[in-house]
Amino acid sequence: MRGLTSAAHALHRAGVGDGRGRVPVNATVGNVNMLAAVKFHISPAAYRRITRAAIIALGAIVLTGAAVRLTGSGLGCPDWPTCSRSRIVPPWEYHALIEFGNRLVTGLVSAAVVLAVLGSLRRRPRRPDLVWWSWGLVAGVGAQVILGRWVVTSHLAPWVVIAHFLLSMVLLWNAAVLHHRAGRDDDAPRPGPSVGGGVRVLMWAMSLVAGWVLVNGTLVTGSGPHGGDVDAVRLSFDISNLVRIHSLSVVLFCMLTLLLLWMLVRRRAARTTLRPVYVLLAVIAGQGVVGYVQYFTGVPEALVGLHVLGAVAFWWAALHVHLTVPHRLSGERTEAG
Repeated sequence: MRGLTSAAHALHRAGVGDGRGRVPVNATVGNVNMLAAVKFHISPAAYRRITRAAIIALGAIVLTGAAVRLTGSGLGCPDWPTCSRSRIVPPWEYHALIEFGNRLVTGLVSAAVVLAVLGSLRRRPRRPDLVWWSWGLVAGVGAQVILGRWVVTSHLAPWVVIAHFLLSMVLLWNAAVLHHRAGRDDDAPRPGPSVGGGVRVLMWAMSLVAGWVLVNGTLVTGSGPHGGDVDAVRLSFDISNLVRIHSLSVVLFCMLTLLLLWMLVRRRAARTTLRPVYVLLAVIAGQGVVGYVQYFTGVPEALVGLHVLGAVAFWWAALHVHLTVPHRLSGERTEAG
């Protein structure tokens, strides 16, 4: 309603109507065409909803990609961007439909990214940081399209598939930063070193270890049985040793998170500051249970899919802690001061 009122006032200033939305019947064609020139803007709250939709879409494409791999549908469509040289759309066949469906979800992701860019340009007030971070999503999706083609043409080469997944995690990081910044007040100062150097260093260490957990997790997957096709080449690493390294990495990350929680409790941080850390610990615990169960039960597809979902949740929870805890600690110090 506010947007329509603004439009009515704009038309009134242009000489059309009375400023309350009533336009005379005898308005000229030239004046009526001014309606199309009225520019509608996006509020900060509406833009944050757009960035949230982008995060959901980017998480969904990871899960549909995992479904392609776990169902052995990686080469269901052996060509790209068409399903095959003779078919634009897939035949009514199980593997082809799953593989092509994942490509269609890529279209939804592209639409969400385009909306994020357009929204950053139409948001009022416009902020350069949001514009730049939204264009980062465009660059990432473009790179994903190239890697997606390479995955098909390389016949699911494990290193290419790993790069495809890790780039998705980079895109989620980009979207998380964009969403976080979109929720920040336009005139709010950025959190500074007042939150404490020890907390800052610890949180950067957590982010690095979280990234390493994802990387060695992809190595485990690349050496495991689910390659996306029965003839897909697998990595030659010993999977037992990789699982041990992966487990130790998760244990290290869990210890760092507990240390962070201890430091925050000592500082008497508010519950809203502690809550993201509790969520992260819960996600780690859930992932650990799923990981061990799937390993000792022969890595069934359903549990592997659940573990992929947990990996997305783990990465998002770790990013959420890294982005929000310093900001909230800084706010607590400001109020205390």
